Amino acid sequence: MLDPFFDHYLDDSHRMFYETCLRFTEQELLPNAYEWEEAESFPIELYKKAADAGLMGADYPEDLGGGGGDVFHVILQCEAMMHCGSTGILAGLGSLGIALPPIRTLGTEDQKQRFIPPCLRGEKIAALAITEPGTGSDVAGVTTRATRQGDHYVLNGQKMFITSGARADFVSVLARTSDDPHGGLTFFVVEKGSPGFSVSRSLKKTGWRASDTAELVFEDCVVPVENRLGDEGSGFLALMKNFQFERLALAVYGHATAEVCLKEAEKYARQRKVFGKSVLSFQVTQHKLAAMATKTRAAKAFNYQVADAMRRGEEVIEAVSQAKNFASDVALEVADQAVQILGGMGYMRETVVERLYRDARLLPIGGGTREVMNEIICQLRGYPRAR
Repeated sequence: MLDPFFDHYLDDSHRMFYETCLRFTEQELLPNAYEWEEAESFPIELYKKAADAGLMGADYPEDLGGGGGDVFHVILQCEAMMHCGSTGILAGLGSLGIALPPIRTLGTEDQKQRFIPPCLRGEKIAALAITEPGTGSDVAGVTTRATRQGDHYVLNGQKMFITSGARADFVSVLARTSDDPHGGLTFFVVEKGSPGFSVSRSLKKTGWRASDTAELVFEDCVVPVENRLGDEGSGFLALMKNFQFERLALAVYGHATAEVCLKEAEKYARQRKVFGKSVLSFQVTQHKLAAMATKTRAAKAFNYQVADAMRRGEEVIEAVSQAKNFASDVALEVADQAVQILGGMGYMRETVVERLYRDARLLPIGGGTREVMNEIICQLRGYPRAR
């Protein structure tokens, strides 16, 4: 149920879409989430089911096959689908949310039509490849190199921790086309089956288990010039724009995680008896839940405020960095307290709070670490560079 406190951000289209997402979650995700978590994968057919339900590309224009919505449609989808208790399912289904923006931003009309609509129809799977074994949040350190040879480029390098990397039909790859740390980065679309492109291995993770995460290898990989996105050197600015949305999405994962953990903890505390009384009847539990509810709402309010500014086209680099850090902290704390309230059951893999407790640990790491977010905040506030 939507919190009326946030009604002023939403209209009827948002509320109807939320109900659609919630029905899909209850019918398709919730009954299967535990099984898919244990299997560390979900069926590939789920992409088509989600697309048929109108859940792929809610914020993309209709002429590309999207829903024509805005950032709040994406936020509400995340909040509704998090009720399945598996961030990995959301991340796997939503990998197009970080893979397609470079195509949308830099691509020609032909490239957009080639790559975006098939993903929004659930027919193709897309992944974004930025991180490397030796380079994470510092994208200026990317070493994967693309060298032009006539009508094609040759890519050499590795990419690590790539969501949907093993099953992707194409990957938006950031590669170096010159030695300029920032101005030498360029995006390419590398399609499955391209000579020299391979999946080195699928990775085993602490959380987000239902999502496919892979290491990719490019060994003299041949990529046609028509698969370059934008001009050479245009990749860094496009990536910075992409990062803002990704960081907001991770912040939303944070408050949505906290909301579900709070709900599960409240439900268990009402039912569980200790010394003949419900756990909820003890003041220590009530105060714990009150603090969890307060921090959850605060994180959600911050995220909604940032999203609203983003919707208006305002600059949000500092705010979204702060929101991501704050929501990550709230998710970790609320999930931890929910596990404590559930006691032994909170430590069992069959419970939602146990899964989300593990999932939440990635939030201060993914999309730019907590430390990098703090560096961005310090720089934008004009602090002297630390030694």
